[in-house]
Amino acid sequence: MRRVLVIGCSGAGKSTFAKRLATRTGLPLVSLDAAFWQPGWVETPREPWRQRVADLVAGDNWIMDGTFVATLDLRLPRADTVIWFDHPRRVCMSWVLWRIATTYGRGRPEMAPGCPERLDLGFLRYVWTFDTQFRPRIEAALSQHGRHLAPVMFRHDAQVREFLDRITPVDATRAA
Repeated sequence: MRRVLVIGCSGAGKSTFAKRLATRTGLPLVSLDAAFWQPGWVETPREPWRQRVADLVAGDNWIMDGTFVATLDLRLPRADTVIWFDHPRRVCMSWVLWRIATTYGRGRPEMAPGCPERLDLGFLRYVWTFDTQFRPRIEAALSQHGRHLAPVMFRHDAQVREFLDRITPVDATRAA
């Protein structure tokens, strides 16, 4: 486990897990949200974004936190592990609403500077429709670009804890 993608719906716990996994393994953590968003919630244009992702995946070791379906074609071939947070919509939506309520107006560590937490109806729609709109695209990308991978699926927080309990620092240096 040297190049790990952490994907799934917002609010499922990807960033928290990715931080904990990075601490356990010593692998460098890459937040795609921090790399993508510019101050004021401005999106990075498509071509510079794809080049940035290509540069990020060129590294030998990383944990990459973020789904960003449009770049899975660049990331899946380089990954040796995919962790897929597959929590129910109600769980993701409740965690997103809790996060907005508790951090509104402040930035989060995994976000780019100048992107404070906010109530965004488009984002809430993204979370609500994730399974119908994005799951098929993730499955197609895995089928096309990640055939060498067997995604680790987390459907409950207990599975996350059990997985982290099994990880030791030696896993970071083990060959893929």
